[in-house]
Amino acid sequence: MVLGKIRQEEQAPTSLISNEPLGDLRFRNLLSAAEWASLPQAVRRRFSKRVVAGETVVYAGKIACTRLTGIGWLIGQVARLCGGPLPVAAFDDVPAVVTITEDMVTDGQIWTRVYARRDGFPQVIHSSKRFGGPTGLEEHVGRGVGMELSVHVEDGQLAFRSVRYFVRFRGWTLFFPIWLSPGALTVTHAERGDGHFTFTLDVRHPWFGPVIHQSACFREVLI
Repeated sequence: MVLGKIRQEEQAPTSLISNEPLGDLRFRNLLSAAEWASLPQAVRRRFSKRVVAGETVVYAGKIACTRLTGIGWLIGQVARLCGGPLPVAAFDDVPAVVTITEDMVTDGQIWTRVYARRDGFPQVIHSSKRFGGPTGLEEHVGRGVGMELSVHVEDGQLAFRSVRYFVRFRGWTLFFPIWLSPGALTVTHAERGDGHFTFTLDVRHPWFGPVIHQSACFREVLI
């Protein structure tokens, strides 16, 4: 009886327990029960989908705006050496598509982003979100380069913040010094309430301040 009582006290308060399907718990486990419960239901549902058996989740929308300082533009060009994960040009009001599939090698997720441009081919960005490391979440962008991410809930929005950048090669992991990194990266995911959500990307360099800003709006497309 005493053991049963202790286990009941360890459970989350009833007000924090949702009646929605559990689904994929990997993002949910990166937050406290209170933080997860404070997110809009649509956001919880979106980050609880397990994409298995060759399934794909597709989000379509558009890039509302992209702003780069001269340093931001230079950082974007250098980042092309490891797959081009950052904006390489300033453009507004262009179509965009994001797809998510399961990473069958690492048990993570593959995110592919296709951003149209007004001249030339679209920018295509591939990254792999892997659930591991000191923070529980890493994003790999190519050539062994990646970053550790911390996850937060801020004003009802889901926020991902860079902790450390690294390059991994033949079992070795080397961390970039702050001055050599792109800067502190923050990605936020906010629900609009009409089936759409907003995505924002901000990079702040330790020496040059804000250097990159991008905002977009998406909705899920059933396939």
